[in-house]
Amino acid sequence: MPTTLKKLRLHGFNNLTKTLSFNIYDVCYADSTEQREAYIAYIDEAYNAARLTAILTDVAEIIGANILNIAHQDYDPQGASVTMLISEEGIVAENLSNTATPGPLPDAVVAHLDKSHITVHTYPETNPQTGISTFRADIDVSTCGRISPLRALNYLIHALESDIVIMDYRVRGFTRDVTGRKHFIDHNISSIQNYLSSNTKKRYQMVDVNVYQENLFHTKMVIKHFKLDDYLFCVEAKELSPQEHQRIQKLLRRELSEIFNGRNLGRNLEFMS
Repeated sequence: MPTTLKKLRLHGFNNLTKTLSFNIYDVCYADSTEQREAYIAYIDEAYNAARLTAILTDVAEIIGANILNIAHQDYDPQGASVTMLISEEGIVAENLSNTATPGPLPDAVVAHLDKSHITVHTYPETNPQTGISTFRADIDVSTCGRISPLRALNYLIHALESDIVIMDYRVRGFTRDVTGRKHFIDHNISSIQNYLSSNTKKRYQMVDVNVYQENLFHTKMVIKHFKLDDYLFCVEAKELSPQEHQRIQKLLRRELSEIFNGRNLGRNLEFMS
């Protein structure tokens, strides 16, 4: 387990690079052409370049950053990308905490990276054989300096309400204190879960795979319960027969289980309830 670290007096600039890779998955059932078109229309509205830019702007503010440049693009037929070059704002960053506690929620963003960046790319896809459609968004926040991108994690999860979230956090390089001693991490961390709010922990099943000696932390989470109506387009659950209701729920649970476990599962396996 990591040792307790006192506040460091550095020789110069903090050269540690902290990178958070944050992948979300949104799953739905869209069997007909009409339903798939409705789903794509929803994705285009909910995850277009303009909204993603707004989300990343909030992330930059949370972690104490100045935005130097923004490049964004919507794609045809669907998908979007946003890249931000950011620089650390010294005074604001010095006042932000790296303690292992949840950061602000979307409605409580307070505060404002050099040589750092934030990117997001989206990947919608459909499966006409099963009617399952899956949308993935990949967000990478890389900072050079004192503040950790984990501070924005709580905000991202709430801003991008998702069925599955997979997170990797890595601290690389080293910085020196005034005596010349190297420091390969400048804040305490035992799990990414420490940066999640209690209501998030209640909604998701979570698994950790951490390599403390490498300063590498991995957490994946999947929604525990869902209402079928939230996963249907152009049709309501009450319009389905009991057999269709059960079949679609089983398809959705299989999709969630396979993404969460990172492998295809046998047909007769029981999935998460």
